Amino acid sequence: MHRRFRLPSLQIHSLLCLHSPVHTPFISRKFLVFSVPIQHYHQINPSNFTNNRKPTHQLLQNTPGNTSTDHEALKIQTLLKTHCQGSTEGIGQRLDECNLSLSEDLILNVLKRHGSDWKPAYAFFSWVCRTKSSIGFFPGTTIYNEILDILGRMRRFDELLQVLDEMSRRKKLINERTYGIVVHRFAAAHKVDEAIEFFNKIEDFGLERNLVAFQTLLLSLCRYKHVEEAEYLFRIKKSEFSDDIKTWNIILNGWCVLRSLPDAKRFWKDIVASECKPDKFTYGIFINSLSKSGKISTAVKLLRTMWEKGCRPDVAICNTVIDGLCFKKRIPEALQIFGEMNERDCSPNVATYNSLIKHLCKIRRMDKVHELLHEMEEKGESCAPNDLTYSYLLKAAKKPEEVDGILERMEKSGCKLHADTYNLVLRLFMEWGDEGRLKYTWNEMERSGLGPDQRSYTIIIHGLYDKGKIEYALEFFAEMMSKGMVPESRTKLLVDEMNFKLNESGAMGLKNSQQHKKNR
Repeated sequence: MHRRFRLPSLQIHSLLCLHSPVHTPFISRKFLVFSVPIQHYHQINPSNFTNNRKPTHQLLQNTPGNTSTDHEALKIQTLLKTHCQGSTEGIGQRLDECNLSLSEDLILNVLKRHGSDWKPAYAFFSWVCRTKSSIGFFPGTTIYNEILDILGRMRRFDELLQVLDEMSRRKKLINERTYGIVVHRFAAAHKVDEAIEFFNKIEDFGLERNLVAFQTLLLSLCRYKHVEEAEYLFRIKKSEFSDDIKTWNIILNGWCVLRSLPDAKRFWKDIVASECKPDKFTYGIFINSLSKSGKISTAVKLLRTMWEKGCRPDVAICNTVIDGLCFKKRIPEALQIFGEMNERDCSPNVATYNSLIKHLCKIRRMDKVHELLHEMEEKGESCAPNDLTYSYLLKAAKKPEEVDGILERMEKSGCKLHADTYNLVLRLFMEWGDEGRLKYTWNEMERSGLGPDQRSYTIIIHGLYDKGKIEYALEFFAEMMSKGMVPESRTKLLVDEMNFKLNESGAMGLKNSQQHKKNR
């Protein structure tokens, strides 16, 4: 038994004891605001889309109280929350009384805290604008862009246009990022005409009406499923802007994301017939769409066409084809492409190996699985096995001892257990009726701080029901509810059924007892 689950002189307890407490982008960074869930538009770092926005992990680290700016921002946030029902003037008076020393960092901090609550954000921004001359602080483009983004996200377009007017009056405040925010938010709200009109008037705001701005508009329209309108614009504006494969890629990807394969095929043929030569990303977009639509043979042919034409596919494109072949149970062909990747200097990564291991486990080709796993461990770095790799191995396990071996291998490789892994192990031990390992896993989750969570309780409740231990299952349900966890709909239905069975068996027991007394 793996030492995580090893119990010295383990005595199997009843399941009731289980829950005893244990103590080079093609669109300018200036325009683009949000990352786009597209794999093969272009060579791009996702961070390029989040210009002026901190990564999530930094935002999480920057919790209230970490800096003096956070402390001040938290005070303002509390004030705004307390007086949010009052008038804008009333909130302004309260803010005046605070004698705040405003800075761009402080204002942005406050606005970011109200990203989904436009009223206090707008009230605070309006107060800053009203008092700017008296306090000697004039908000810049970054602050205006932040409030525009908040208002656009909450579909407050009247207020958004007022802010734009103010920016226009102050001159030189509107930049490419402003344009990107406004176009994106109009498209997100399905205000296609407004998005196009804003592009047409871009020069009125001192910005250049160029190919990059046009691509930004098309990208925003396609992201929110207005691909037909985007293609129409692309057709009528072709003479105005240079013929660029990156623009073609945006429309092609739009059709592919919509899963409209006929339109994607039609547009692909137009690209091939045009003066623009398909690049790696054009192929990648179309291959991904073909694979997801089940046209894996065509996707394989296209991949081989890339190799023949010297347009080297990257690992993501190869992974798409390998996964598609595996899904269709054409694993020998997937392994063949896997071998060709190495020959053609396209190094596989952990996702490549995971696709193969996942499907090889399903058909019980465990010899090949362990060969690939050993290869991953030998290569390390981008090929090192991760928690997903080991989860496939765990799902393929047939007995508790196999789980022990997998966990030992996982620990040796330095891959930590996550809540999902614990829950998977919990489910396996529940199915096998291994009470000792089950109890120890539950306690380990508590000690590690990774659970038990709602999913853990769901596994136990349903597992106990399947084994006929209804009263124990209801105890776990009561404990889950006492912790404020929200049960799944299927669990609620199961609990109703268990209560009904208990009531029915209780009534039947009483009836039998009365009949027994009468017979005596």
